[in-house]
Amino acid sequence: MYQYETVKLEKGMYHLTNKNFLQALEEADPSNLYLNSPLSHLDAYERQLKRFDIHVSGANCDKVEKFFTTTESAVLFPEFVRRSVMQGMEESILPQITAAVSRCDSNRYQGCELADNAVYSVINAGTAMAVSSIVESNSVITLEKYGRDIQASYEAVRQQRLDVFGLMLRRVGRRLADKITSKAVEVLKTSANNASKITVVSDAFSYANLAALYGKFTNFNMKTVLASPATMARILVMQEMIEISSKDVTEIRLPFGTKLINCPQLDNETILGIDTDFALEQIQSSEIVLETDKLIGRQLDSITISVNIAFRTLMTDAVKMIALTT
Repeated sequence: MYQYETVKLEKGMYHLTNKNFLQALEEADPSNLYLNSPLSHLDAYERQLKRFDIHVSGANCDKVEKFFTTTESAVLFPEFVRRSVMQGMEESILPQITAAVSRCDSNRYQGCELADNAVYSVINAGTAMAVSSIVESNSVITLEKYGRDIQASYEAVRQQRLDVFGLMLRRVGRRLADKITSKAVEVLKTSANNASKITVVSDAFSYANLAALYGKFTNFNMKTVLASPATMARILVMQEMIEISSKDVTEIRLPFGTKLINCPQLDNETILGIDTDFALEQIQSSEIVLETDKLIGRQLDSITISVNIAFRTLMTDAVKMIALTT
C-alpha cells in the first residue's frame, strides 16, 4: 500500500498558517517517496485524485458529484476549482511580461530601488569606486482586490462533466487575469510616458519606428513588444514581417528577435517595448482566495474567488514607448 492511500483529508488543511492545501498534502505525502515509481509524474493532489478514482479529463471524465462520494474526497473539490481558475489566469499574457512576483503579508508594500547612475569604468589606483545603492523605496504601494462571484448551485452543476465545468472556471480565470493585466499595462505605460518616447504620426508608422524603439534600449534588451490587436494587424502586414513569416505560429517575432505580443489592454495609440527581465514587479498578499468550507459542504450557490495584487516598475529604463498621434 502506498502512503497516499492513507492520508487523512480534512478541510482544516486549507486553513494552515503560511501553507496552502497542496503544501499540506505534500507534507503528509512527500513526492520524493515516489521517485522511480509509476506515480513519479503526479503531485500529492493528483495522487489523491487517483486514490478516489476521480477523472477530471479524458474519455472517462467524471461528473462534479464524484468529488462528493465521501467526506474526504469532498475536501479535494476546492483545489480543483482553484487549479481550474489558475490555469486560465496563467494563460493570460501577464506571466510573460512579469519580471518578479513578490509576496507581502499586508495590503501595503514598500519595495526597494536601485540607484545605479554612476558610470562604470576602469578604476585607477587610489581612486574611490563608484557607488551603486539599493535603497528602500520612498513610495508605498496599496494592493487592490480583484475577484468574481460565480453563481452556480450544486444541483445545477452536479451532473456536469468535470472537464466542462473546469473549462468554464478556466475562462473566468482568464478574464480575471486579463483585467489584472490592464493594471500592469497601465503601470508600464506611465513609466514609459515619463521617460523618453518616440512620437510618430499614425499614418506614417513603419517598421523603421520599431527599429528605432529597439535602439532606445542602451542598457537593457527589448525582449518584448506589446501592441493592441489593431496595431498588431498593422505590424503584421509590413513587408519586413511578411518576408520572415513562416508556418510556425506559436509566437510572433520581429526580424531582430523581439517577441511581439497581442495586448488588448493597450490603446491603438501606444506601443510598449519591454525588457521583461527587469521591467515589472507583481506584488501579491496571497494566492487566490476561495470560500473552501462552503465548497466542501456543497453550498455552491456562490463561488467567490479573489486576489489582492499590485504592480510597480522596477527599472524605468527597461520600458520604452512609441506614441502614435493623428
